[in-house]
Amino acid sequence: MTDELRSRMVAVLPRFRRFAYALTGSAEQGDDLVQETCLRALSRVDRWQPGTRLDSWMYRIAQNIWLDRLRAIKVRGEVVDIDVVGALPGSDGRVEMDRQLTLEAVDTALGQLPAEQRAIVALVCIEGLSYKEAADITGVPIGTVMSRLARARQTLHAILDDPAPARQARATIVKTGT
Repeated sequence: MTDELRSRMVAVLPRFRRFAYALTGSAEQGDDLVQETCLRALSRVDRWQPGTRLDSWMYRIAQNIWLDRLRAIKVRGEVVDIDVVGALPGSDGRVEMDRQLTLEAVDTALGQLPAEQRAIVALVCIEGLSYKEAADITGVPIGTVMSRLARARQTLHAILDDPAPARQARATIVKTGT
């Protein structure tokens, strides 16, 4: 592996970490996903084609690892670490509290989206990739990216605008698909 390739991999890490957090909903799990993706990319660097986008290749690896994890959770059940405690906000101001509550609501709503929609939202809305780039990474046509993003935005809007009881009911519908 060349020094240039190493430098390019390091340069993409901050964006890649945000993507991993968006997929997993947890900084710790996101960091684990980044580490596992980097290990897999380094062990299979011979499969990357020079002249193509390294970040797209790594995003694809991360998405595949994440989808494999989701499938495993369905089979084995989710493992919960009871020692994990949420971080407290840095200040006690009303503005900071509003921001934190909004971020939590959006994060919770994002977690209620189907995996395919969540990945598209992460790539397009959080990472700022074009529809074409997101289509290349996910391996679906641009029209599918646009459709998934539109449905995801509608669902997020409905979840965030509903009162709490309706939001819970909608979460059940979105997760079960009924």
